[in-house]
Amino acid sequence: MISDRVLSELSEQTGKELLRLQRQVTAAESCTGGWIAKVFTDISGSSAWFERGFVTYSNEAKQQMLGVSAASLNTYGAVSEAVVREMASGALAAAHADYAISVSGIAGPDGGTQEKPVGTVWFGFASAAGEVAAISQHFQGDRDAVRRQSVAFSLNYLLNEFLKNSA
Repeated sequence: MISDRVLSELSEQTGKELLRLQRQVTAAESCTGGWIAKVFTDISGSSAWFERGFVTYSNEAKQQMLGVSAASLNTYGAVSEAVVREMASGALAAAHADYAISVSGIAGPDGGTQEKPVGTVWFGFASAAGEVAAISQHFQGDRDAVRRQSVAFSLNYLLNEFLKNSA
């Protein structure tokens, strides 16, 4: 199980890197329900690098708040590469941030299918420079474990892959 301490340390490291770069990040969250925003705002002074985030649990919220297309949702479903790419790009534009994270997945215990079993999570990352990446992961465990792993993965990827390679 990923502890609160680990999530706090990842958030603090992410914040330090964003401060060093003088950049801001936003988050568009579905299955994590605002947990990324929570671990960011747990860090004192985080307003210097995190101003706002979006919890878009329903398809309607994804469309209204982030501009995700109905066609992508209908064709691929909310838990898909196309949708997390659109979520990240939409959050980036709406927040006027430099970087965006998006997360959409099936945390369980219900909602899984044979194609997308419980634990399937898609992540999107976007930068103001026009870079967009999407990656999927499959996590094990109960709802809390899947959500914790999703938060940890998103921060790790942002910090160690996306920020380092697009800075």
